[in-house]
Amino acid sequence: MMNTLAIFGLGTPEIIAILVIVFLLFGAKKLPEFARGLGKSLGEFKKAKSEFEEELLKTEKETVSDASASKPESRPSPELSQPIDVEAEKSAETKPEDK
Repeated sequence: MMNTLAIFGLGTPEIIAILVIVFLLFGAKKLPEFARGLGKSLGEFKKAKSEFEEELLKTEKETVSDASASKPESRPSPELSQPIDVEAEKSAETKPEDK
């Protein structure tokens, strides 16, 4: 069974050793400030991510609605609804023009 604290392949002893080293390097006074800054950064990142996703969804909905609104109607034109006289067209094409 996998250890629940295993982050990036590190076990519990390695994580504890890293935390002790960080505590010794930064001290007891700087750690809360560091954690507060990290928390604010993560909060801003999540906020920006959600705003970006909302903007993408909004743009996608607008694109879909624009595409359906601009779809041409499939009504036949009046010229196509009348029968075509093929013989008259042929004679008009072969008829010599006066120059």
